[in-house]
Amino acid sequence: MSSGKLPDNLDPQKMASLKHWGELPDEIDVDQMLENVVVDCGWGRLIFGQTFFESKKLVQLLLQEQEGKRDLALYVRDPHVLISHAPQELFLDPSYTYRLILSTAKLNLPKTEGFTIKLIREVGEGIEANSILAQHGMIRVSRSFYHQSIDSPIVHILVAKDNITGNVIGVATGIDHQKALNDPDNGSSIWSVAVDAQCPYPGVGERIVQEMSKLFQNQGRDFLDLSVFHNNIQAIDLYEKLGFEKIPVYCLKHKNCINEKLFSGPQPEDKLNVYARIIIDEARRRGILVDIIDSTNGYFNLSFGGRSITCRESLSEMTSAIAMSRCQDKSTTLKILKEASLSVPEQINATDQQKVKQFLKRHKRVVVKPDVGEQGKHVMVDLSNISEVMAAIKQIPASPQTILVEQLVFGFDLRIIVIDFEVVAAAIRMPPTVTGDGRHTIKELIEKQSRRRASATDGESQIPIDDETLRCIRLSGHEIESILPVETTIQVRKTANLHTGGIILDVTHRLHPTLAKAAVTGALALNIPVVGFDFMVPDVEGEDYSIIEANERPGLANHEPQPTAERFVDLLFPQTKPIRNPCLEPV
Repeated sequence: MSSGKLPDNLDPQKMASLKHWGELPDEIDVDQMLENVVVDCGWGRLIFGQTFFESKKLVQLLLQEQEGKRDLALYVRDPHVLISHAPQELFLDPSYTYRLILSTAKLNLPKTEGFTIKLIREVGEGIEANSILAQHGMIRVSRSFYHQSIDSPIVHILVAKDNITGNVIGVATGIDHQKALNDPDNGSSIWSVAVDAQCPYPGVGERIVQEMSKLFQNQGRDFLDLSVFHNNIQAIDLYEKLGFEKIPVYCLKHKNCINEKLFSGPQPEDKLNVYARIIIDEARRRGILVDIIDSTNGYFNLSFGGRSITCRESLSEMTSAIAMSRCQDKSTTLKILKEASLSVPEQINATDQQKVKQFLKRHKRVVVKPDVGEQGKHVMVDLSNISEVMAAIKQIPASPQTILVEQLVFGFDLRIIVIDFEVVAAAIRMPPTVTGDGRHTIKELIEKQSRRRASATDGESQIPIDDETLRCIRLSGHEIESILPVETTIQVRKTANLHTGGIILDVTHRLHPTLAKAAVTGALALNIPVVGFDFMVPDVEGEDYSIIEANERPGLANHEPQPTAERFVDLLFPQTKPIRNPCLEPV
């Protein structure tokens, strides 16, 4: 994982070992730093600039960056001179370097509540961590790298694991500079700190940084460095709170499509939401001209080779007005799907109270929702008595003819994305929950989780504190100001809609063929090229299902790392399809 020039008198057998790991034998003097040291970090190479005495060698390394990776050169001497060797290829990273002095830091870490921090010891933990990295736009790491890192003396990967579910909810990579280059400064660094946007616990990122600091402090390192983007105010506040201080250390990177946002300057469409931006970014990578029509509402035009298509997020001119109307009208959607021999729940119009009573008596538990709507607005789930049902009907600001009462179907809420009549992604959507730590109130836990969800989705996903949230909290036997006991989890809403804080878990690789076939059949029946179907299933790996809705404008960004934006642009401009690089495909 590291390479560098070793002293000429080094034993050949030891040299072979050092070539693989970069570990130094005890007899080498600490002042005898290795030259031209590079450490593979999985997402790219960390190039130690202070070990390069020929600037052109360092520049050549950066220009030899592997496609799909992000190399960086830190601790560089005279960065302006280095850039002059390849001004069209290199740029100065607009990030700050922060340092924590470990030799004097007091790291008395209290016991965590709800999660555990540990060194990665299973490749499967790394694969889970990849999904978190993808959420934050970071590069996923190969299985082989995770396997090698388990025994590496240089690379240390920490993961945070949920004590209840066992899932990985946070990750960070630490690099031991002493082991890598016989560092005379005796340092270390931390990279790729990422926390699951749907993590139910507060303080996971902070604790991962503290644990990495403790790990290197125990190994006798003098400091821990990190790099943070200049406008990431929330992260900067955290690091300064933990005792990190800004230092004048700079980083060079290669101009590539991954780094484009860092060197291309501010874009005029900053107000575009994440659902439009993911498509626009993909189009730009392919040289497709983008014209923003209405950033607030997500309208834009794409042009290439004489072809021009207007979109509103994932809704394009390729979706006909008829297909769009069929999806918007929920009763019509289910009628067409039922005629295609697909399984759908029973529903009635809410115009007749007596029929509503009979329907509730027959199905015991029901859903009330408007016939036309989106983003889960005015949807009330799991109503079991007539007073609740009638109250829900009255809350919908529409005429009674547009209100539906629907059979409640139990199971997992599964969203399947179909593009060009092929399944591209599938994810389970779960209602938002919070988990107690014995210190924060339910309201505080909701607010903390909402901030994480909003940060990960550019404000698109937050848990509203409204009558429905208060109702669900009371159903759990608590009040909004109650302090939730340690590791006690409660559901704070019944719906799994992402706009109201729902949680999403990718299950594309686990999807049963029967469910995939049903989704494609539904898209063909509606004659719609891009659609998101809402299924209720007892098991994503089983055959049973019920389709409850179809969305003509599904949020593609919710399904990363699946290539939804890529397949959408493939549909619009097939002549721009790139040659797929396996390094960039989901692991």
